Amino acid sequence: MKKKDLIFGSVIILLFLPFFLVEPLQEAYKTFNQQHGMIMSFVKFAVLATLGEVIGLRIKTGEYHKTGFGILPRALVWGLLGLTIQMAFVIFSAGTPQFLAYLGLERAPAAFNATGFSSMKLLVAFSISAAMNLIYAPVMMTLHKITDTHIENNGGTLAGLLRPIRMGEIMAGINWKVQWNFVFRKTIPFFWIPAHTITFLLPAEYRVLFAAILGIVLGVLLAVAAILGKK
Repeated sequence: MKKKDLIFGSVIILLFLPFFLVEPLQEAYKTFNQQHGMIMSFVKFAVLATLGEVIGLRIKTGEYHKTGFGILPRALVWGLLGLTIQMAFVIFSAGTPQFLAYLGLERAPAAFNATGFSSMKLLVAFSISAAMNLIYAPVMMTLHKITDTHIENNGGTLAGLLRPIRMGEIMAGINWKVQWNFVFRKTIPFFWIPAHTITFLLPAEYRVLFAAILGIVLGVLLAVAAILGKK
């Protein structure tokens, strides 16, 4: 580990540690999150998922920043994606238990909303995670790949982000072999479905925060995918 890694890690710890140690900050977060869930989702993903991409850049290039990387455009895109993730959480966490009840598991909605842990709650959490990651996640991951490429193609500037996205050209240039074999076929069943099963076992106010923290892991996985795509 190099000196810049220690400095980077120390800054991150100093920024986030007060939210775990200072009780008034914790309460302020809980209150604001309950009252303004969409705003907080934007902020959490803009900060944490972009942090993951910065770490991914370090893995790929050995640097935390480079010209054309576009931290601000990436943060804006992640914030907007965070809104869709919050929407997906609401839709699938409400709809999947009802669908399980429709299939004959009448206790599914009550078990999911109950406090404490039970085997039924685990089954419902797994079902929500599987449904969300199989239906929503591939679309979100592909959209992120498209916007990521668009940012790079336009020099990593905010003005460049606002230019029309050449959807057809970018989609034709995606390495679909890596997108399918690694991003979809490996990370979704072996990481994201188990990870989000844990997410949906958490109290509702912490689910999106935990998902945003997982966004750091996503940045690392995207870096690995980019490396594989160049081979």
